[in-house]
Amino acid sequence: MSISRIEDKEKGMLQSWPQAERPREKLLQQGADTLSDAELLAIFLRTGVKGTNVVELARQLINEFGSIAAIYQADEHSFCQRNGLGQAKYVQLQATLEMAKRCLKEQAKTSDYLSSSVQTKHYVVTELGLEPYEVFGVLLLNNQHQVISFKRLFQGTLDAAAVYPRVVVEQVLKARAAAVILVHNHPTGVLEPSLADVAITEQLVKALRLIDVRVLDHLIVAGNRCYSFAEHGQI
Repeated sequence: MSISRIEDKEKGMLQSWPQAERPREKLLQQGADTLSDAELLAIFLRTGVKGTNVVELARQLINEFGSIAAIYQADEHSFCQRNGLGQAKYVQLQATLEMAKRCLKEQAKTSDYLSSSVQTKHYVVTELGLEPYEVFGVLLLNNQHQVISFKRLFQGTLDAAAVYPRVVVEQVLKARAAAVILVHNHPTGVLEPSLADVAITEQLVKALRLIDVRVLDHLIVAGNRCYSFAEHGQI
């Protein structure tokens, strides 16, 4: 069956649904944030497969992978093995993710984007929330606390990454940053800091203080959640 005939059939199946429940119409009328993960994925997929409409297919895929985040994290081979997916969809999905990251990076460089902790958390969750391994980086800021850049400095295993204060100091001096926000992720999903996290934070605060650079916060990303050292009085 041709793609156009599949799309026509899909359209006919979804036309029988109440208008407010159709993903595309729901997005246009109520906004993207009102859609479930399956509905958002359905819009991306566009068509279902024989005997399964696109929304049902999206639900099946999320169940098979475990979450929508796991779909983004899947390698090409695992992704393309699933019914209704393929290399073209894999490329589209990765491109969509990268566009979202670049959009946030551009916004972060405006004068007021990171003016609240909520915006900062959103930025770092998008940057590290889907990483399968632990990554440690720094948000480098100027005197007005505008973002100069985000630097990924160390990558480790599923639950650890070695961090060297000397390397952090070198990058801060190179960027001529006036302040930094330390960032790392916990791919295991554990949000709270470990004793090692607390120790390296203290070391970096002391090291950067020697060059008159302030550590504003240390953020830990676990999936779509974020832990702030500053909010917990640990900086």
